[in-house]
Amino acid sequence: MDKLKDKNLDVLFEAILTLQTVDECYSFFEDLCTVREIQSICQRFTVARMLTEKQVYSDIVAKTGASTATISRVNRSLHYGNDGYKTVFERMEENGTEKST
Repeated sequence: MDKLKDKNLDVLFEAILTLQTVDECYSFFEDLCTVREIQSICQRFTVARMLTEKQVYSDIVAKTGASTATISRVNRSLHYGNDGYKTVFERMEENGTEKST
């Protein structure tokens, strides 16, 4: 996490934390990112969810179109990262937010 830490990034994250609805997220991220960038982030998030559900690579490739390299990178993050995915998935479960793919 320290390798990313930056005051400008802190401000961006604080801005994201002010968003209150899915529609606000759509508006903000459409202004901030290209469609392809948003789709790539979504794909990695979906891959992480599927990996935590113990789905196999071949099923993940078939359902998401992600490369095995992307799946491996996400898998590494799940096991050796900063537990960001874990935090989000736990909170989604606590809030009753749909998690299944």
